[in-house]
Amino acid sequence: MLQDILTIAYLIIRHVWPRGKGEQVTLTVSGAQLAVTHDIDRNTQQILQAIDTASTEGADILLTPEGSLSGYTPDFDTSRVRAALDVVTTKARGRGLGLALGTCFIEEDGRCYNQIRFYEKNGTFLGFHSKILRCGSMESDPRGEINDYAATDLRTFDFGAITIGGLICNDFWGNPGCTPVPEPHLSHQLRTLGARVVFQAVNGGRDGSAWSRDVVWPFHESNLRMRTRSDRLWTVVADNSHPETMPCSCPSGVISPDGSWVARTENQGIDQFTFVIDLKTDEAAA
Repeated sequence: MLQDILTIAYLIIRHVWPRGKGEQVTLTVSGAQLAVTHDIDRNTQQILQAIDTASTEGADILLTPEGSLSGYTPDFDTSRVRAALDVVTTKARGRGLGLALGTCFIEEDGRCYNQIRFYEKNGTFLGFHSKILRCGSMESDPRGEINDYAATDLRTFDFGAITIGGLICNDFWGNPGCTPVPEPHLSHQLRTLGARVVFQAVNGGRDGSAWSRDVVWPFHESNLRMRTRSDRLWTVVADNSHPETMPCSCPSGVISPDGSWVARTENQGIDQFTFVIDLKTDEAAA
């Protein structure tokens, strides 16, 4: 009888008791390359479908592109975005799926932020990363989105037992043509803060020209791979695919700490990936 009680107690502790922070070694990530527009209803339906796909494929967390709920704009219907956010987070919570949700959002301080909003699998809101390297013209008094969005300090989040971080588009590569502030090497800062996985939400500019194809795309991809390798991170990327008549501004997928693509979508159109990140891989390589 005593042995039976001890066995039951062990099983409860082994399978129910929360695990120590260093014991979680895998994270199944999904990323949705979506056609992001200013149509909140359409955006919402795409995200809901991506949630279904990610959940069916066993993902722990889903990444969506920059501005994927609100549209990539500071001019949106605040009440409609809040209502859509409730629909999306309720659906994800019901499927036991965490979120790294790209959207523009008006916070309680009344300021607009270009964000990645992080949610645990049980729906707990972990906080948000706001875009820091907001684009602007290279002038003493820059014009552009740098004047449209507020920013907060860089931080990390604990998703379960894994420390993660978020970056948004230009945060990762600091385009020299539209970054009127010093380059702070944000991916390196996240690694210094203890992040193991970085979620990169993108809505990059492109026009289907040779410049977009031969210069912008390689610049984005090379920065993603080189900085990921330099900082020994896992990077998860999801870009906007609207308009679907031209390639995206960079690949969507997962980059391992050695700078290699280990999962990748098509270069154009709506697509989605799911990949199991094994954190023992970068521990062994360190």
